[in-house]
Amino acid sequence: MRKPKQQMINSEIRALEPQKVWEKFSDLNAVPRPSKKEEQVIAFMLDFGKKLNLETFKDEVGNVIIKKPASPGMENRKTVVLQSHLDMVHQKNNDTVFSFSTQGIEMYVEGGWVKAKGTTLGADNGLGVAAIMAILESSDIPHPTIEALFTIDEETGMTGAKGLKGGLLSGDILLNLDTEEDDEIDIGCAGGIDISAVREYREEKTPGNVMAYKISVKGLQGGHSGMDIHRGFGNANKIMNRLLFDGFENFGLRISKIDGGGLRNAIPRESEAIVVVDKIHHDAFALEFNQLATVIKKEYKTMEPSLMIMAEVTDIPEKVMGIGVQEGITKALYAAHNGVYAMSPDMEDLVQTSNNIARVKIMGGKIKVLCLTRSSVESSKIDLANGLRSAFELCGCEVQLSGEYPGWKPNVESPILKVLNEKYQELFNETAKVVACHAGLECGILGQNYPEMDMISFGPTIKGAHSPDERANIASVQKFWKFLKAILKEIPVKD
Repeated sequence: MRKPKQQMINSEIRALEPQKVWEKFSDLNAVPRPSKKEEQVIAFMLDFGKKLNLETFKDEVGNVIIKKPASPGMENRKTVVLQSHLDMVHQKNNDTVFSFSTQGIEMYVEGGWVKAKGTTLGADNGLGVAAIMAILESSDIPHPTIEALFTIDEETGMTGAKGLKGGLLSGDILLNLDTEEDDEIDIGCAGGIDISAVREYREEKTPGNVMAYKISVKGLQGGHSGMDIHRGFGNANKIMNRLLFDGFENFGLRISKIDGGGLRNAIPRESEAIVVVDKIHHDAFALEFNQLATVIKKEYKTMEPSLMIMAEVTDIPEKVMGIGVQEGITKALYAAHNGVYAMSPDMEDLVQTSNNIARVKIMGGKIKVLCLTRSSVESSKIDLANGLRSAFELCGCEVQLSGEYPGWKPNVESPILKVLNEKYQELFNETAKVVACHAGLECGILGQNYPEMDMISFGPTIKGAHSPDERANIASVQKFWKFLKAILKEIPVKD
């Protein structure tokens, strides 16, 4: 009897090396685990730990902790906390039919990479979770006493890390497995703050003698709003606003609705708007729109070769925004900073402060704009957040700053950093890059309740995180697994 297609795909992934890691990753990816909806994966992890007869429990916010005694002969080593987050970013292509709440991720292998069919892969941070599961299940990998910490909701608020109380863990060292370049050892990260701008507006009856258009911006790469913000990728919300602003200025374009972007920590890949223009301007509008689209695509041709910008005639909507509100919000979106705001003067090539205009939703008399501002310098973070707040308040929006989390201050004198540096050089005959990243790792938050814990972050190479182009490098996972096992064997003895 022929195996079902999905079972054949899983078999292909499970056969990859290191087999134990890919098997656990396949098991994990069969469980729906979008941020804010982690009930199923929490139950999955609790069941996993209990079946191994290990001390397993859930704290009051939903984090899962599994404790494993040291291997024989390693009882005198320092206790290690292995930490990764259970949730994943739920992003998909517009033409992909998929439910993150009910379906497992559909994976495949292509050219040395594991990918997903039209959705995020969940390698961020599923490969870290899978590696920890493989360590917990193993009977032949030397290790000190382990406290495995699986946090929830890292991607949309870090509420798991924020809610973890002091005293639940006794570890001396924390290994965070959420870095996405296998030649990097991370010792610091940016903090963040969410900016939400909302207002209501009165809709007007659509004027007569108009033509309606559906304007689409799609085909952008998207990506992680921290790790990829410096790469010059296009932001669909900013490109859409540029098109609409031009159409309003020159032809009196009226907006019926806009729907662009998605999650705060994902660079927007797609945006769609319904607009109307007086019939008398049809030819001129079409000509200028196409000219501007060509200009924009030329600007982005190197970084965004698949960018598509289209205007198609569609059904005339019943209502449009009032001109005053429309002019205010399009100007605010134009003025609002997107991308890198400041580079670090202290660490070469490190983005210090940035903003991602992540979500723009305007329809049915309501405006919602969501941004995520990141910075490794608290004062710079607040400075940019206040600039964004000012832009949106000037157009009548109510602005809320929320979800703030701290950065993780680098410690170049970290004892565990010395262990990792030496082991990396020994294993791979090269020097690891010691870096701080612009993404939000949980170490800074966890350090508030565990200030004496020595923390470090590393992981396998993952590209396109937070987008449907997310992919995990197979050879890199092998390298990461070798490195992790070697580190556990070299944990120092207790003081």
